[in-house]
Amino acid sequence: MKAALLPDRGVIKVGGNDARDFLNGLVTTDITALQPGLARFGALLTPQGKITTDFLITEAPSGHGGGFLIDCPRVLAQGLADKLGFYRLRAKVTVENLSDNLGVLAAWDGDLALKPDLAFADPRDARLGWRILVPQDLAQKAADLIGADMVDSAAYDAHRIASGVPRGGLDFMYGDAFPHETNMDRLHGVDFDKGCYVGQEVVSRMQHRGTARTRTVRIVLDGAAPEPGAAILAGDKPVGTMGSAADRNGLALIRIDRVADALNAKIPLTSGGLSLHLADPDDVRSPPRQTVA
Repeated sequence: MKAALLPDRGVIKVGGNDARDFLNGLVTTDITALQPGLARFGALLTPQGKITTDFLITEAPSGHGGGFLIDCPRVLAQGLADKLGFYRLRAKVTVENLSDNLGVLAAWDGDLALKPDLAFADPRDARLGWRILVPQDLAQKAADLIGADMVDSAAYDAHRIASGVPRGGLDFMYGDAFPHETNMDRLHGVDFDKGCYVGQEVVSRMQHRGTARTRTVRIVLDGAAPEPGAAILAGDKPVGTMGSAADRNGLALIRIDRVADALNAKIPLTSGGLSLHLADPDDVRSPPRQTVA
């Protein structure tokens, strides 16, 4: 088993008597059934339905003060805390940014020898393994406890890419992407039955009308990787944008209709003059799978 401390991740705590209902009325995933040891994938959206921050959220056990712990991009942690504070109004809720005290350890390729209190299975994809919230200076001790070998965070990023799971800021831009475009509906990040939340009308409309024409897909590189953000071309026509890559695996945000047309016409895909192809052509030829969080 491997484990890596993820320096790009931060942790926010939301507590108080109204915390569960407060969060459930704001984010894309269902918080009502959350309990210690379990987690959900979700996001806070703009009223126009675009992702401001995506995150993993779990409930802290009473021995750790209760409340909800949000594993989110560290660069966005304070902004998310401020935004939750803005929405708080008269709700009995407290919001703290714990990123200086609590880190995120990812563990994959095996089972935990022992499950720490603040550990949970990554709800997006079973291949991503586990997350453990732990002070950074105790990361090695936690890795030893669960029976994992510590590796660099780049190893986890390569595993994430090979698993087809996008990362905000690399594979899509915050404030500019809808949940469907980043496959949140396929990664158990959107509950279409939970009722209202910020941006819910737009997301529901895209789901029921099937209007998501842009998707994140896995790609295979024939050589060096283009820079993230580089245009992907079918012939001389732009059809998408390059995301992150490692070990000849990559992710790309593409217009599935245009890429499907290119595949049918046997037009090659390139980015920065470098050849690439889809890991699974059915990503653009088959109807999207629909998963409820």
